[in-house]
Amino acid sequence: MRDFEEDDPLLAGLAALATDAPPGLLDRVAARRVEVSGPIGRLSVAFTEEGIAYVRPAEEEGFAAGFRERFGRPLLYADRPPAGLLPALRSGRAAGLRFDLGGTGEFQREVLLATLAIPKGQVRPYGWLARLVGRPTAAHEVAAALADNPVPVLLPCHRVVRSDGEAGDHVLGATVKLALLSAEGVHLGWVRDLARDGVYFLGSDTTGIVCFPTCHNARRITTAHQRGFRSLGEARAAGYRPCRVCRPGLVTSA
Repeated sequence: MRDFEEDDPLLAGLAALATDAPPGLLDRVAARRVEVSGPIGRLSVAFTEEGIAYVRPAEEEGFAAGFRERFGRPLLYADRPPAGLLPALRSGRAAGLRFDLGGTGEFQREVLLATLAIPKGQVRPYGWLARLVGRPTAAHEVAAALADNPVPVLLPCHRVVRSDGEAGDHVLGATVKLALLSAEGVHLGWVRDLARDGVYFLGSDTTGIVCFPTCHNARRITTAHQRGFRSLGEARAAGYRPCRVCRPGLVTSA
């Protein structure tokens, strides 16, 4: 039998059996865990037959207890990570992974999975995500759902920030959130500077397209052709149309 959480009596009992457990029994009783390299350090990752279920920094204590509290299952150490995990961590694109979000409600699952629509190296405001999931007045509820993300880093709640460029809360703390964004090339200081000047959207006077500031299209606009807007309505009144990539049309104001 593989290594097990030493303080778990159920797994200890199975390990003490005179013969191996019947095939499939362990998968019904326990989940698996691995330790892998992440964008800002080592991560402990738990997964079930349904998909990735729980992620925390490897140095954080109580990983197995936290998982069991949420899922009611002990953990076994896996021989290898699940398919797609390492490429997802390297690329910052986890849309191809399966996730086990048992223990979360329907709204929270929808919010968490919706973060996969935000590309690496970009951020969106909470109100944008609220509209994406069809709840345009639920920005605070969206923030609460993200603050209890069981699978941070892979479900990229760190890419959702306040419209004024402040980071907002994060399940692993604001310092980790900023570090994750920095590793992706996002520096919120610039976004905050724009917001202080009343600029929440950037347009190009050569294309007539308006974007969120961190959109890769916005970052290609040269200073001479850059125009800032307080709201999408202001941009539209000036003859600009929303970018089809970053979809600023999902917010009606800053």
